[in-house]
Amino acid sequence: MADGFVSRGFEGKRRTGAGNVQRIPPGQYETRDFPVLSAGPTPRVALERWSFSIDGLVTQKARWSWDEFLKLPAQEFTVDIHCVTKWCKVATRWRGVSVDTLLEQVEIDPRAQFVTAYTIEGYTTNIALPDLLNGRAFVAYEYDGKPLMPAHGGPVRLVVPALYFWKSAKWVTGLTLMDHDAAGFWEQLGYNNHGDPWKEERYSGD
Repeated sequence: MADGFVSRGFEGKRRTGAGNVQRIPPGQYETRDFPVLSAGPTPRVALERWSFSIDGLVTQKARWSWDEFLKLPAQEFTVDIHCVTKWCKVATRWRGVSVDTLLEQVEIDPRAQFVTAYTIEGYTTNIALPDLLNGRAFVAYEYDGKPLMPAHGGPVRLVVPALYFWKSAKWVTGLTLMDHDAAGFWEQLGYNNHGDPWKEERYSGD
C-alpha cells in the first residue's frame, strides 16, 4: 500500500463517548485528535497563484482564483469523518462551498457520471457523481473557525463525509467530470473503489 509514502501521524487515543456509539461505523474508533495522514510531503501554496477548476464533461470550464472562490456562497458544515485507518472524529466543524454550488456554475454534459478530484501535488481520487450531490460534499477552507491548516489540506480540501476520508482529497484544485470511472492514487494501490465506512469498504474486494 505504498507505506513508504505515507505520513504516520494518526496514533490517536481510542475512545468512544457513550452518546456517540451509534455514529461510529463498524471496525472504527473515536478520537478527539485530528490525525494527519498524507501520501507525500505537505505542499506550501501561494494563494496568489492558487486556483480551483471544474472541467471535463462541461460545456465550458469554470475556474476561480482564491479571491473569487471566497466570494462564492459559503456554508457552515458539521459532520463526522471516518478514516480507513480506523479512527473517526465526530462533529467536525467546517466552512466552505458546497459541491452543488460549484456545479451550478457550469452546464454538465448528461454523460457525466463520475468525478476525479485532483490536487496540487498530483494526487487523485475517483468518486461517483451522485456521492457529491445534494449536500453530500463540500470544498472547505476553514476548520473549527480558523483557516484550514496545510497539514489538513489547506488552503482547501474536498470533504465527502459519507465516504472514507482518503476520498476527501487534501489540497484539491479541481474536479474533472467524466463518463467513465478511473481509479485514483489509492484505488490503484488496492483501496476500495467506493469507500463506504458503514459497509467497511476499505480495500479492493471488501
